[in-house]
Amino acid sequence: MMTDQEILSRVDHTLLKATADWKGIARLCDEAEQYKTASVCIPPSFVMPVHEAYGDRVTICTVIGFPLGYNIAAAKVLETERAIRSGAKEIDMVINLGDVKSGHFDWVNEEIALVRKAAADKILKVIIETCYLTEDEKIRLCGIVTEAGADFIKTSTGFGSAGAVLSDIPLFKKHIGSNVKIKAAGGIRTREDFEAFINAGADRIGTSSAVALLTSKE
Repeated sequence: MMTDQEILSRVDHTLLKATADWKGIARLCDEAEQYKTASVCIPPSFVMPVHEAYGDRVTICTVIGFPLGYNIAAAKVLETERAIRSGAKEIDMVINLGDVKSGHFDWVNEEIALVRKAAADKILKVIIETCYLTEDEKIRLCGIVTEAGADFIKTSTGFGSAGAVLSDIPLFKKHIGSNVKIKAAGGIRTREDFEAFINAGADRIGTSSAVALLTSKE
């Protein structure tokens, strides 16, 4: 059994609701600092104010092309460059699912590579939104995410028709490169879920509920 802190150290403490305000974002960051989560995952518009208020006391992760992914590649590159300049250390980008469904896997590869270049030495996670994919598409994207140089493959935005599915984690592990890690997100809300996904091979968990759940006894 994992300790609470072992779980929290793998959590991207997340607030991505459309109605997120500064009060909620500040509370998220205070909790992340106190409980030493891996990062805070926040909307791009909050990156600069969080960096100004918290400096390096929290690791800032933000989302690019979120949540639908069909922004043009140039827009994702610009978003990424601005986020890095504003203080983001980690980038979670959404791929263009329309390109996947159209069979344009080379375009998907190129887009990830462009964002990889824009992110420079910062961590890049690629959201493939598994709920919309066939198993063959998931496998193909494992190869593309690896080839394009991303640091993580990520299951879901949390805004799709379903979130992370446990069986996808061993599937990813089988088909990603040795340097690529796994982030599971979407619908992971219980201690049992956290442990199950981590034990299956997820290196990060994207969730808004872990801190409240694991610290409620304090």
